[in-house]
Order: sequence, then structure tokens, then C-alpha cells
Amino acid sequence: MNLKRFFGGLLTILGIVGLIYTAVLFTGTSGETRDVKALIVYGILGIVFFMSGISLVRSTKDES
Repeated sequence: MNLKRFFGGLLTILGIVGLIYTAVLFTGTSGETRDVKALIVYGILGIVFFMSGISLVRSTKDES
């Protein structure tokens, strides 16, 4: 098994979880500053993990 491909899949899954968590927080916020900061942090981390995971999976070649 290719370690880079596994790590890319793991990053992608973590990114999806982060984006879903951001959506859940978004639905339950009241608009306070603390809520907005948490949304921004989790959203950015989710996007970064998701994009880096997808990029790592796409750029890794299959070698059997």
C-alpha cells in the first residue's frame, strides 16, 4: 500500500469532517464573536486539509 496515498485519503476525510463540523456549528450559532472565530478556524482548517488531501491523492502515481 502506498503511504502517500493513504495519508492523502486520511487528510481528505479529516477535511470533510472539519467542513461538516463547521456546518453544524453554523446552524447553531447566535452570532457572537467567539462563534464566528470558531467557524472561521474550523472552516479554514477543513478546506486546507481537504485540498491538500485531494492534491496528494491526485499527484501520487500507482506503482504495483
